[in-house]
Amino acid sequence: MSADVPSVSALPASVPPSSSAPVPAGALCVDLGPETALAASLFDRLRAGSRGEQGVTRASYGQGEQMAHDLMRALGRDLALEERIDAAGNLYLTLPGTDRALPAIMTGSHLDSVPDGGNYDGAAGVVAGMAMLARWRRAGRQPRRDITVMGVRAEELSWFPAPYIGSRAAWGLLEAEALDQCVRPDTGRTLAEHMAEAGFEPDRIRRGEPQLRAADIACFLELHIEQGPILVQEALPVGVVTGIRGNLRYKHCRVMGVYGHAGAEPRRSRRDAVLATAEFLNRLEALWIAYEEQGLDLVCTIGQCYTDSKVHTMTKIPGETRFTMDIRSQDNDLLLRIDHELRALAGEIGGRRNVTIDLGGYTNAKPGPIAPALRDRLARLADRHGIAHKQMASGAGHDSAVFGVNGVPTAMIFVRNEHGSHNPHEAMEMEDFALGLKLLVAAVEDIDADS
Repeated sequence: MSADVPSVSALPASVPPSSSAPVPAGALCVDLGPETALAASLFDRLRAGSRGEQGVTRASYGQGEQMAHDLMRALGRDLALEERIDAAGNLYLTLPGTDRALPAIMTGSHLDSVPDGGNYDGAAGVVAGMAMLARWRRAGRQPRRDITVMGVRAEELSWFPAPYIGSRAAWGLLEAEALDQCVRPDTGRTLAEHMAEAGFEPDRIRRGEPQLRAADIACFLELHIEQGPILVQEALPVGVVTGIRGNLRYKHCRVMGVYGHAGAEPRRSRRDAVLATAEFLNRLEALWIAYEEQGLDLVCTIGQCYTDSKVHTMTKIPGETRFTMDIRSQDNDLLLRIDHELRALAGEIGGRRNVTIDLGGYTNAKPGPIAPALRDRLARLADRHGIAHKQMASGAGHDSAVFGVNGVPTAMIFVRNEHGSHNPHEAMEMEDFALGLKLLVAAVEDIDADS
């Protein structure tokens, strides 16, 4: 791991000193001006340290991600937090509570980014957590239980073809083969090599050693920018997440017909793979619309669809197509039902058009459970503090889903963000971030006050 941690003086803003009198219970979220300013300067420092050709680039187990972790470590030192780095390189910064036997409140997110991505995806959750701890310090207050901010490694799939590397490694769930089979495309080196080079311990991850225990964690709260347009469209600054969509991913769908002459082959005898594919995809959309009209949660994406560039031409009936499908819902039973319907649809269309539609296998990521009690608490606190919000599903996957499936009560706060995500044009306003931070601070204080 890097020993080059920035000094306190290198931080873009100092942490305000403690108040002369402790802030009363329930009031931590009232005055967050200094912490919002601290967050803004941290975002500036993150952007300056990880500029790509267009946006920011913080490669998993690379220089940019390490810079971000080092920046948070420096702030943790300034706040006199306890620091731990696990075998996968995940960072834990803890404000100790008065009763250390109590399960900790955890918050955080990832600090890597996609290539030439935006500055806020993932980082907003870690910055919010650090600003929240700075507020506790400034208030002169000590929580009853530990409060830990986690900087997660390697969430983005762009660098290694395995999901949630850091968070799954923390739970002892990262497949051993991923360490040697996942290769970063820009370096040609394996995940294990990158971990070892950074000073971490891939052999412990290979053995499946858990770095966390559910019994030690009261809850996990993740603040994250919304990566879609809903909050922008509805003119709302904050979302309270109701569930993290699971998915079915079909990577090798294939339609096999017969190539033929574009002019000589009549319509009735054609075995046209493109037209069969088009009908199948149109029927998929009709199925999607029908489920939406029933009030069910569903999104479908055909991310790739193509003929064989080596043999296709304008004057040839296409004999083969390939495509991918990404189908997501908060209801895994619905996903499995759709798989059954799509396979029946493939058989029906294929039989009528005299082609073979082979959907292949799929991977099934289960929906990430959101704890209803935590979700409702966030909604009540947002109402109490006048934070306009919407309850909404998360279409993207998040590290908090890994905590949820491992039995940790989990909730998420979304912050409005324009122009989508995974691109250089992410545009989160600090006024919106301040409201998300306010809700996070209020929630952590409220949970800590529980007996």
